[in-house]
Amino acid sequence: MIAAPQQLDSYLASFSNFEQRAAGHDLPWLRKLRQDAFARFFEVGFPTTHDEDWRFTNVSRLAQTPFQLIRNGHELLSRAQIEKYQVAGAACQLVFVDGRWARELSSLPTDPQGIEVSGLAAQIASKPESVAAHLGSYLDIRRDAFCALNTAFAEDGAYVRVPRGVVVEAPICMLYLSTSADTPSVSFPRNLVIAEEGSQATIVEEYVSLYGVSVDGVSLSGSTTFCNTATELVAGENATISHYTIESESEQAFNISTLRIEQSRSANVASHSILLGGGLVRNNVHAVLAGEGSECLINGLFAGNGRQHLDNYMLVEHKSPHSSSRQFYNGILDGQSHGVFHGRIIVHKAAQKTDAKQTNRNLLLSDDAQIDTKPQLEIYADDVKCTHGATIGQIEQDALFYLRSRGIDEASARKLLLLAFASECLERMGNASARSHVAALIDAALFRVVHVPGASTQSGEEQPALRWNEVG
Repeated sequence: MIAAPQQLDSYLASFSNFEQRAAGHDLPWLRKLRQDAFARFFEVGFPTTHDEDWRFTNVSRLAQTPFQLIRNGHELLSRAQIEKYQVAGAACQLVFVDGRWARELSSLPTDPQGIEVSGLAAQIASKPESVAAHLGSYLDIRRDAFCALNTAFAEDGAYVRVPRGVVVEAPICMLYLSTSADTPSVSFPRNLVIAEEGSQATIVEEYVSLYGVSVDGVSLSGSTTFCNTATELVAGENATISHYTIESESEQAFNISTLRIEQSRSANVASHSILLGGGLVRNNVHAVLAGEGSECLINGLFAGNGRQHLDNYMLVEHKSPHSSSRQFYNGILDGQSHGVFHGRIIVHKAAQKTDAKQTNRNLLLSDDAQIDTKPQLEIYADDVKCTHGATIGQIEQDALFYLRSRGIDEASARKLLLLAFASECLERMGNASARSHVAALIDAALFRVVHVPGASTQSGEEQPALRWNEVG
């Protein structure tokens, strides 16, 4: 445990106040869930680099920062301020400000087909029985202190239920805005997504800072934020679900997110993670293929610059026979950024005929950028097909030379090669609206991280580079 007892005491004071006023505080099952989770967090504290799962990520600065839990204290925002974050063609968009559902800024589905979409706190208040069967049933608070902390403060977030057999073509979007301007603040979004038997849907979670970002060349000041978010995604038999996590917060933001996926028989789930922002980011994806014949794709891209730290922890558990999983993660790191890929596949004894593959590819653009990659297999069945591998390299000089020989300047050539590398991630995304939204974000991010050795970095002396649509 990190030696910061004063901050644990601060969390204890916040929790004591929170549990007396939180939505559902009068529900015995929810009160017990929160109390047990906080007791677990208080018992173990924040993880350290001595914990194998956190070996490459030091959270001491996060643990020692005196964050304040914001409840209904955010400033009033307008729809105009969030227009640029809308996903074109979305079925709906739930907007959360500092972890709280802002109903007035949200748009709900106009053709719901029986779909339930709301804030979790509102759902707890109106239909607690619909939440009780699932909330806290899948996250492992014994294994992860941040999951325990999130569960202790679980109150608001998104609640989505797609009824049996319903197909939702357009993405269901969730936008999480951090607005802290002068005080370090913490929020604990908690999402519950239930896709019933035979349903199909696409879920997009996007995290954005309204302060601490550069807008039109002007940097807006802001304070440190800590977003500890968790999503429980339940895929029923034959359900087909795509889930997107997009991290675009400022470099003053800590973001620890966990996606826990529970798959029934023949369920097909795709998880796409795109980490482009944040100062210290930990992205946990834990898929459990509990039903026979289930399939899972875990796809991701992380692009860091400056002193960003982007950590990806993937855990796939095969518990039933004839299931398959694919993991593909690409990393691009420039400046002094640090990337981590820690992928683990566990094949349980009953999961015969498992087919699993894990691939991590990384590009380092500077001498100071760093990547730690650790693919792992744990196999307890004897009739399986499992592979894993990781690569670390730089931009291929032959390809760079070829593009330059066609009259393309070096900066544009490097950007073109980076976009091609990132496109491997985009090609695995099935929903056109979500893919277009992600592609635009990646395009903008890669034009920020590109690094040309020997090129001037002084403002006004950089060689103007061509945009993607100008070079190919």
